[in-house]
Amino acid sequence: MGTLSNGRATVSFENANAPGLDWRKAGRTDLDPIVKDCVILAEAPEAKDHPHDRIPDGTRMVAISDDKDTDSPVLYMSRVEISKFIAGVIAGEFDHLRASEEELKAAQELSAAV
Repeated sequence: MGTLSNGRATVSFENANAPGLDWRKAGRTDLDPIVKDCVILAEAPEAKDHPHDRIPDGTRMVAISDDKDTDSPVLYMSRVEISKFIAGVIAGEFDHLRASEEELKAAQELSAAV
């Protein structure tokens, strides 16, 4: 059985498409219980027979999914790809996709009502 953690708490969690992985979500997400409202990442098994020729066997991979549904699709990216993406996030290249303060407040109110 896998787990889901936000760095402060850990609960059992299993994605049917990637069983046994230990998933991590942002520490800014709510707890008690961990509210399902976030993109999640996990260390995945090394690539083997990957369909893309730039992902050779043995490449360390990261799984990405959504914690709202235990049947959510799982996307596998190499650690190089994830590192480049994170660098772009840090550089602000995706700031235009961030939720507004109003959207964040509405989401918090919705999760509190559940």
